[in-house]
Amino acid sequence: MSDAQIHTSIEGLVAEEHELWERESAGNASEDDRHRLQQVKVSLDQCWDMLRQRRALREAGRNPDVADVRSPDVVEGYEQ
Repeated sequence: MSDAQIHTSIEGLVAEEHELWERESAGNASEDDRHRLQQVKVSLDQCWDMLRQRRALREAGRNPDVADVRSPDVVEGYEQ
């Protein structure tokens, strides 16, 4: 997956996240919406992690295409 493809995924996920937050703030969110919101958050973390991996590999003179999507357990365990 290229940087551009990852950015496109991020844009789509952010749009979906905003829609789900709007439903939540209006009091119209279902349990499925809340579950999906959590999935979107994890997917966003994975996308941002992938971009960071690709940048680090590129800066080290390595092939950024060897970066891989890390599991939710890994990306959700990072400290902010």
